[in-house]
Amino acid sequence: MQKESVLRRQSHRRTSHTSDVRSRSTQRRVATGALVAVSALLAAAVQSGAATAAPEKAPSAAGKGAVSMKLSPSQRAELIREANAGKAETAKELNLGSKEKLVVRDVVKDRDGTVHTRYERTYDGLPVLGGDLVVKTSKAGSTEGIVKATKATIKVASVKPTLAASKAEKQALGAAKAEHAKGAEINRAPRKVIWAANGKPTLAYETVVGGFQHDGTPQELHVVTDARTGEKLFEWEAVETGTGNTVYSGTVDLTTTQSGSTYNLTDGARGNHKTYNLNRGTSGTGTLFSGPDDVWGNGSPSNLESAGADAHYGAALTWDYYKNVHGRSGIRGDGVGAYSRVHYGNNYVNAFWQDACFCMTYGDGSGNANPLTSIDVAAHEMTHGLTSNTAGLNYSGESGGLNEATSDIFGSTVEFYANNTSDVGDYLIGEEININGDGTPLRYMDRPSKDGSSKDAWYSGIGSIDVHYSSGPANHFFYLLSEGSGAKTINGVSYNSPTSDNLPVTGIGRDKAEKIWFRALTTKFTSTTNYAAARTGTLAATGELYGTTSAEYTAVQNAWAAINVGSRPGGGGGGGTSFENTADVSIPDNGAAVTSPITVSGRTGNAPSNLAVAVDIVHTYIGDLQVQLVAPDGTAYTLKAYGTGGSSDNINTTYTVNASSEVANGVWQLRVQDNAARDTGYINSWKLTFP
Repeated sequence: MQKESVLRRQSHRRTSHTSDVRSRSTQRRVATGALVAVSALLAAAVQSGAATAAPEKAPSAAGKGAVSMKLSPSQRAELIREANAGKAETAKELNLGSKEKLVVRDVVKDRDGTVHTRYERTYDGLPVLGGDLVVKTSKAGSTEGIVKATKATIKVASVKPTLAASKAEKQALGAAKAEHAKGAEINRAPRKVIWAANGKPTLAYETVVGGFQHDGTPQELHVVTDARTGEKLFEWEAVETGTGNTVYSGTVDLTTTQSGSTYNLTDGARGNHKTYNLNRGTSGTGTLFSGPDDVWGNGSPSNLESAGADAHYGAALTWDYYKNVHGRSGIRGDGVGAYSRVHYGNNYVNAFWQDACFCMTYGDGSGNANPLTSIDVAAHEMTHGLTSNTAGLNYSGESGGLNEATSDIFGSTVEFYANNTSDVGDYLIGEEININGDGTPLRYMDRPSKDGSSKDAWYSGIGSIDVHYSSGPANHFFYLLSEGSGAKTINGVSYNSPTSDNLPVTGIGRDKAEKIWFRALTTKFTSTTNYAAARTGTLAATGELYGTTSAEYTAVQNAWAAINVGSRPGGGGGGGTSFENTADVSIPDNGAAVTSPITVSGRTGNAPSNLAVAVDIVHTYIGDLQVQLVAPDGTAYTLKAYGTGGSSDNINTTYTVNASSEVANGVWQLRVQDNAARDTGYINSWKLTFP
């Protein structure tokens, strides 16, 4: 990133747009005071692989003082220094193996002295992907809790691969070709890693393919290959995209820099954030916006400065929001600004975040007439950076949906925070871009399915769809937690939010909901967090902030249940008729599949589209198991695939199956097979519930 060589003064400059001049206060009062906190140990939550809809129980004890401090960059640096100094002792306390070492990644400190330190791990000098963890320590230095991306013991037979690196390269290029990439080439040669994000830790190669995705977005495709067998273990795209609107924000204040007789879009008050003009290019930083006066743009997309002003303004708002509302100074918490690039490519209808450049990039939309540089887009993209530097949610599967939802959630909250009359706060994503040609938004947080692709509620296969659509349930959860269910009008926009269990949800207000999600993201979520673990994390965060007997805690439970994750307090749900088999069935180690039958009778017609399948399996390593529901006609529905689900000991999960094509009455079976050696268990019970 280019830096101005001479910084003479800061100029709070207005941009010339089409709406009236108005003043904007960037200060927002933050609630303080003693809040109820959780002091009981938070059990490690395993969140990799296929998701479960019934997460581990959140702690029940309550304490005080869980409000996070607003750390200055120097205070954060000192905490990181202290964590680095003690990381060997921490590894020993956590019973990590002799070949394992911790790498400090982030730190959050509460006002009561509690510290949440986020670590990555190495094994025999190799990065452990999916080995990240968060350690919670008291003011006295004692460990109070730990959240792990995996519970598996990090150990492999050898760190010497038997597969040639060239074969991993070939596989990675093939994966890019399958995605119709353009100009795909090896960006980063295969590096040896330990893959621990799902199943047993495995020696692997991680290869990064560059070039461009099919729509012109830069590509950073990560492909993980088993270094012994050559099997592709995982892949994800590191360039995180998000589409928003081009509602210009009126005439606003910008913080710029004067160097000599020239002004430029450098925000010295916010980590020297810079805004560049790519001028239709697709690489490099382009040219820093500069000029002889302190007026930028005229509100028209044809004036290249207009989009630059919007991006600069959106970045400033997002910086202020995270600092004033959540106490975080910059994306990394270190006071350093990212940078923005506008006018990317030709007719490029998207925007994206890249860790590689620590920057946001915006296209100009169809016909280069609609720059995607609105407030919520800037906040969405910067939030991808925040997520990358905190939870690090993998941009694939359910964790990818939660990653996207986090950007939508905070894109919306920043828009409300801005209080801009030209772009009022709402729970709509992309409401002005008119990408559909009929004036409808891209996404709806109150009822995500209104866009035709997003999902309103969780189901067992949601991790297999595009992350922009699997984000729907989390967006829906946040709306319900903030505003509640049913019909209402907010800032002139009408909403009508349903629930999957047909029971109402009472909201707790956006101010509380955003603090709960932020705390969960920064202190509870890990790279492999799925929907079930997100419920666990948000409940833990709520317990720390408001207490486990609070109305807020109950509201979080209800909002998750309303999108089919977990149950209402006391096990409440939508009711219905249940059929259960409680007979134990042994599961042979690495053997043939076993079944447990349930006979359904007295029903009419077909089974429902939301058939609830509650599974209780006792097992020492669930990653080995394949679990299927078999309908009376023999059709098998995979509830949990082999190699997914992480390394936890048991399955205690309720899955939702669309069985609407099956006749309800007849013999249904739960079929379970252990596909690997050294772990055994049994089916304890299972239940079918017809809502």
